[in-house]
Amino acid sequence: MNVFGVDIGGSGIKGAPVDLERGDLAEPRHKVLTPQPSTPDDVAGCVAEVVAHFGWSGPVGVTFPGVVTGSTIRTAANVDKSWIGVDAAALLGERLSGMPITVLNDADAAGIAEMTFGAGRGRKGTVIMLTFGTGIGSALFTDGRLVPNTELGHLELDGHEAEKRASTKVKDDKDLSWEEWAQRVQKYLAHVEMLFSPELFIIGGGVSRKAEKFLPLIKGVRAEIAPAELQNNAGIVGAAMAAGAR
Repeated sequence: MNVFGVDIGGSGIKGAPVDLERGDLAEPRHKVLTPQPSTPDDVAGCVAEVVAHFGWSGPVGVTFPGVVTGSTIRTAANVDKSWIGVDAAALLGERLSGMPITVLNDADAAGIAEMTFGAGRGRKGTVIMLTFGTGIGSALFTDGRLVPNTELGHLELDGHEAEKRASTKVKDDKDLSWEEWAQRVQKYLAHVEMLFSPELFIIGGGVSRKAEKFLPLIKGVRAEIAPAELQNNAGIVGAAMAAGAR
């Protein structure tokens, strides 16, 4: 069974049909740049463009970088603040000709995919998925059950939001070496570990493709650290899984 997944990010919006039995993309994903400003109407237009690229008609799962309760956006990280209070499923459903829409936090979607098909498969205890990109997203699981909307990228670190110190965007903007960036990530992981004592950290986002460049540099964290096996497709897969489960 195929269901469509879309992953809205601060820099790009990507999507594809997903084979829910394999937990993988059924076709190569299509990506467009996130509009600036990233207002609800403009982003909805981009989502519609991604879906139309495949001629898709049917359920669509969509991730959002912020807190989502029901289908209402409560916070907006790295996208326009005018999203706050918007019923995203209603907006996107209107733009997609009434297709059934499921909306959830972006890192929660990635975590759901990794816990089912990836690095968290079969793992018990506390597992935390962290997605490093424009910001830092988080998904917290206890014995495989999701605690939604944790948003641990906004924890304070060195007097700043953690994602303003250790996201991939910060690495690129400040031209940090892998060693310099790994030190920041290590400090962040140690802080999260102090609060939640996870057995496993799963590191996702686009940077997971280069895990060998920085994960071996992270020391002093007791928890196991593993790269996301679905890499940067985890959000698309998890969004489709959420839509398929409804």
